Amino acid sequence: QVQLVESGGGLVQPGGSLRLSCAASGSIASVNDMAWYRQAPGKERELVATITRGGSTSYADSVKGRFTISRDNAKNAAYLQMNSLKPEDTAAYYCNAQIRPTGIFIFITSWGEGTLVTVSS
Repeated sequence: QVQLVESGGGLVQPGGSLRLSCAASGSIASVNDMAWYRQAPGKERELVATITRGGSTSYADSVKGRFTISRDNAKNAAYLQMNSLKPEDTAAYYCNAQIRPTGIFIFITSWGEGTLVTVSS
């Protein structure tokens, strides 16, 4: 069974920084695209950033220049460095990955359970 686990959320003041981590565990043959999504209270889940296995990245306009997504393929992990945080960044952040489990020949979309980020003074 494959699992994604996020960590690193918390309370931070406006202008501060946080680094989120996401680790995939289980019997994994390969991890393809990884991404971070977020969902604020009363709003729909939105895509924040994506990264391919080769390291190509893309970002939502609202976080460009402030957030940086990265990954470590050897650890099946992804990270989200968040700088210059704003109150509107407050949300539950979810890791998403396309994972091919061992012995399976398709990629399965996997989600973590989320980590809460609160930006407030």
